[in-house]
Amino acid sequence: MTTLQDPGVQTVLENMETIVASEGGTLNFISLDGDTLSVEYIKGINEECPECVPDHEMVKMMMVSSLSIYAPHVTTVELS
Repeated sequence: MTTLQDPGVQTVLENMETIVASEGGTLNFISLDGDTLSVEYIKGINEECPECVPDHEMVKMMMVSSLSIYAPHVTTVELS
């Protein structure tokens, strides 16, 4: 993951990476342009518990929620 100059956004990305990595997923920082954060999410696979793997909508919701606390100036998340 690329290091950011924004510590709040960096904290959110590190926390989310820990969450998705626990189910085999990865997050890749793409860009931070003003109030818009762009991230690629590669969903993991857990054959024993498929419902445990967060989908794109869940990851986006968690990121928006965390950003409102750690980096409130970021109001839009683009998740690909």
